[in-house]
This record gives sequence, structure tokens and C-alpha cells, in this order.
Amino acid sequence: MYKVFVNEKKLLLSKQSENLEKTLGYENVTTLEIALDLLENTSVSELNVYGENIDEIWTEFQHLFRIIEAAGGIVSNGIGEVLFIKRLGKWDLPKGKMEKGESREESAIREIEEETGLKEVELVKFINTTYHIYVERNGEKILKCTHWFEMNFNGEDTSKPQIEEGITEVAWKNDTQIDREVFPNTFKNIKLILKEFWSNRTK
Repeated sequence: MYKVFVNEKKLLLSKQSENLEKTLGYENVTTLEIALDLLENTSVSELNVYGENIDEIWTEFQHLFRIIEAAGGIVSNGIGEVLFIKRLGKWDLPKGKMEKGESREESAIREIEEETGLKEVELVKFINTTYHIYVERNGEKILKCTHWFEMNFNGEDTSKPQIEEGITEVAWKNDTQIDREVFPNTFKNIKLILKEFWSNRTK
């Protein structure tokens, strides 16, 4: 099963039909094009494309886009707070595009250190990958795949925003602040990965 966000609307690719606002049985790549058109140009807010061969569907879907890979992390400190950045007025987790020759892990650590000013962030484990679609100014459609890692930080707090990347604030937030301040003003992918992180943390 794959969850992809299109303008903050959910596209779910799955083996079985799911109970969403609209469902389409997969026939060929045209099914995917129709699904994207509905999400981009109508009031449909969530859509499910389903078919037995989910790997084939996912491969066909990827072929519709230029793929950009990114990496980032959920960084926790010694008292369980999580590190956030604010960019374009929204709360976000530190992340960025992978550079040529980098591993996902190397990229995640580099991006976090660049965007937040922290040093010696400790990588714990991979959480999951999130997907969202956007359109470049030249009209090219991009599928951005962001690989997320759980991380710890116990050093001296040298956090400061990377202004040249449009980041205006770096802040540690506890669970209550995340619920009250971050969730009402962030992206659905960020909510998704935070909830997965929380569910794993309590196991």
C-alpha cells in the first residue's frame, strides 16, 4: 500500500478496495492519469486506486513523474521533545534533497545539521518513506520520496535556522505543543510520519 499526497489530497494505491471518497479499479496507466486529474482538478479529496498487482501499479505510477529523493529526520532530545523548523509559515521537519553519491542516512544527517545548526545528531533507525507530488514552474511533475529516520540529540543546543533556505525558526516541541501548534499548521505527510513515529515509540 502506498499513500501519496497530491496538493494535500490523499491518493491511496492498494491491493484491495478501500473505503475512501472515490475508488477506481486499476486497468492500465490511464486509470492513474484519471485519478490524478480528479485530485488536481475536482473537489475529490481522497481517492483509492486498487489492483492485485500493487508492484506493477506503483511502477507505472512512478513512470508518470521525475523522481526526486530526499531524506530527513525526527530528532528527539533528552526530554522527549521533537525538533521542528518553520518555513513559509508552516511547521515542518528538517529534510532535503539527497546529493549524488550520498546514502539516505548521510543525507538525513547532513540536511538536519545544515537546516537546524545542530552538530553530532545520532541516527537511530529508519522509520518510513513518504510521497508527495508537486509541479515545477516549467510544468514538470515531480514525485518526491522522502526517507525519514528516527534520531537522537544529546549535545549542546546550537540550533539556529538556515535563513538562506527560507527557514525562519527552529524549535523543540513536546507532545502537547505538537498537537496544539504543529498539527494545525503543517503538511499531511508530516502528520503521517509523526504518528508512525509515536506508534513505534510506545511499543
